[in-house]
Amino acid sequence: MQTSRIVTFFRPVHTFTRNMATASSNVTFKFNQVEGDLFSCPETESLAHCISEDIRMGKGIAVLFKKKFGRVDELKAMKRKTGELAVLRVGKRFVYNLITKPKANDKPTYDTLRASLKEMKKHCVRYNVTSVSMPCIGCGLDRLNWEEVSTMICETFSDTGMTITVYQFPPKTKT
Repeated sequence: MQTSRIVTFFRPVHTFTRNMATASSNVTFKFNQVEGDLFSCPETESLAHCISEDIRMGKGIAVLFKKKFGRVDELKAMKRKTGELAVLRVGKRFVYNLITKPKANDKPTYDTLRASLKEMKKHCVRYNVTSVSMPCIGCGLDRLNWEEVSTMICETFSDTGMTITVYQFPPKTKT
């Protein structure tokens, strides 16, 4: 017997808004967590995920990025190192590949993730990127703690006017 399930996309899980007042302006950073499919976000939003220096992209959500955007040879040619960023321009958006570990079977550290996030922030500011969507980076197969990672994201981007939206799949129901 087959069961069907209705999934509601964009259902808010958590929203964090931080107002950063400066002498010259009012900056509002928004951090949203929603249930749904990351690839259903608007095509004007940039995307981010974590990969290894060897650009294997053979497990987890990286497989979906590889299938959807390809250009693996282009990523390899960039020769980015751990703590850096490999960026692809795809239509109206950027795809941020955060290089958080040397090899696919390694695990990232909070320091390597933080370094990649800082690189992403620099790129976003330089190119006026206002919104980035991502999965719970570093916390699936890479096993970092989401509470620490989400805090790191908020700290890194808190002085920008950006919106970061984190997509989570709805919890699986028992059938």
